[in-house]
Amino acid sequence: MINLKIGILGYGNLGKGVECAINNTSDMELVGVFTRRDAKSLKIQTPGAKVYSMDDMLEMKDKIDVMIICGGSATDLPKMTPETARHFNIIDSFDSHAKIPEHFANVDKAAKEGDNIALISVGWDPGMFSLNRLYANAILANGSDYTFWGKGVSQGHSDAIRRVDGVKDARQYTIPIDSALKSVRSGENPVLTVREKHIRECFVVAEEGADLKRIENEIKTMPGYFSDYDTKVNFITQEQLIEDHGGIPHGGFVIRSGKTGWNDENNQIIEYSLKLDSNPEFNACILVAYARAAFRMRSRGITGCKTVFDVAPVDLSAMTSEELRANML
Repeated sequence: MINLKIGILGYGNLGKGVECAINNTSDMELVGVFTRRDAKSLKIQTPGAKVYSMDDMLEMKDKIDVMIICGGSATDLPKMTPETARHFNIIDSFDSHAKIPEHFANVDKAAKEGDNIALISVGWDPGMFSLNRLYANAILANGSDYTFWGKGVSQGHSDAIRRVDGVKDARQYTIPIDSALKSVRSGENPVLTVREKHIRECFVVAEEGADLKRIENEIKTMPGYFSDYDTKVNFITQEQLIEDHGGIPHGGFVIRSGKTGWNDENNQIIEYSLKLDSNPEFNACILVAYARAAFRMRSRGITGCKTVFDVAPVDLSAMTSEELRANML
């Protein structure tokens, strides 16, 4: 069996999750972790793998089959992904939904210049939820799609808060509104605004002397993240954050509510759900599966930027196509 050579760019919660996911695969090995921090200060768990400075990345170009980029969507990935795609086959988890077309165009240009493949926006949403919305929409042509996230910690939104001047640390919870969820599950097919579907609750550790009113206003008015939602901002201590909000749980639901029958007499509900103890570790497992797919697609001569919609399910599995057909998983 081929052992894919994997690199990890960034070693926060997501990067650590990717390392664990690679350890659980039968056909991959971690070559190295690349960091903006002092490489000598970073300890990883994989025997034989090394930590490198980002400045040394190009020296490893011929030793890595796929680079998994583990940065934040707010500021890291828009720059980091296209730069890396010029030199490596890459995967990222860019999750700013409204900016995906722009990100796709930038990464596509860079990947084609480097004759590489780049899979972007790989995760559970966008990603797995995107696929489930597609399948459900195709099956129930007469219906409505609904997506609910949480209750859980959003890594991207938490990272966006931490970029606000004066913020030391933060966690952001996305919480579905129960009445909206019940209405959808009952087949009422309500028309809901984003504000009617979720609330966002933020727990923020501010730097000493920071202007709390300014921080709260910047969070609540942040376009693409909080401005369209009812958002509550709570200022707490670092100790409270660690004690009460140290985990990174998440989850959510994709629901397609549709009608069938000549006179639309029957309600049909398709629901896909996730309940996650660790959001970054689950996203990491998805990234690793798509790294396998990226390698197979590039081996067939495919280059440029792709999303989960462009990947054949058979390319995700460590099993061969013959084994999959025999088992029909």
